[in-house]
Amino acid sequence: MTSSKLKQLWQDKKPAINGWLSTSSAFVAEIMAAQGYDSVTIDLQHGFVGYESATAMLQAMRASGVTPMVRVPWLAASDVMKALDAGAMGIICPMVNTREDAELFVSYMRYPPEGQRSFGPTRVTFAQGADYGAVANQSVLALAMIETAEAMKNLDAIVNTPGLDGVYIGPADLTLGLTGRKYATGFDREEPEMVDAIQSILHAAHRAGIKAALHCGTPTYAAKAIGWGFDLVTISNDVRLLASAAQQSVSTARQLLGENSHSAGKPQKSGY
Repeated sequence: MTSSKLKQLWQDKKPAINGWLSTSSAFVAEIMAAQGYDSVTIDLQHGFVGYESATAMLQAMRASGVTPMVRVPWLAASDVMKALDAGAMGIICPMVNTREDAELFVSYMRYPPEGQRSFGPTRVTFAQGADYGAVANQSVLALAMIETAEAMKNLDAIVNTPGLDGVYIGPADLTLGLTGRKYATGFDREEPEMVDAIQSILHAAHRAGIKAALHCGTPTYAAKAIGWGFDLVTISNDVRLLASAAQQSVSTARQLLGENSHSAGKPQKSGY
């Protein structure tokens, strides 16, 4: 089976940088995967991506060597299993609130006797190798999202679920869950109570011997999170990166045009 860059980094005790895809485009997936990320995640929960598009995106990422992952829409056996069959090497599952949720999620990830995954690796045997069925249980990564007040209450039970490889923090939903509308939604939390909550999830995961990941909005905050000890950070997503680059390009052009227009109205000195 093809080796996982992400698992190798973690075995070497190194952090990973994850890219995020919300648009339904194999070309965008191919471009993003070639930019130096360690892993890239296709978002089927909030992204504009369906299953067939996600499969084409996984195919497009294959040449880059990144670890392909999928965030499924919800805790549903069919979503998890079909994403794995399409070639995802890791699954991020949203709204895991209890130990029972985590146990179900893990069971969907692995073939019997460790779980209840149905055998039908339609594409993944071509993408990852003919021995996939024999080694998949030890190779795929199960990351449960911690993003609600209920999940925080059950945190220790969740992180100690056998077979769970890590937790993934969704800071926007976590802030809503813990504080309601006290703060604006968003990623890079600076409020002391939210920083405490994020770090408590990190420490709980590490005490349980599993990994911790955080969705970040900027490289600066991602570097800070790695400094805290996070094993994986996601930096923005394709939509925000495109919007930011386009906005910067237009803004710079308008500034330059404004300067040129201003100088064009001034009398020019003669060279003689």
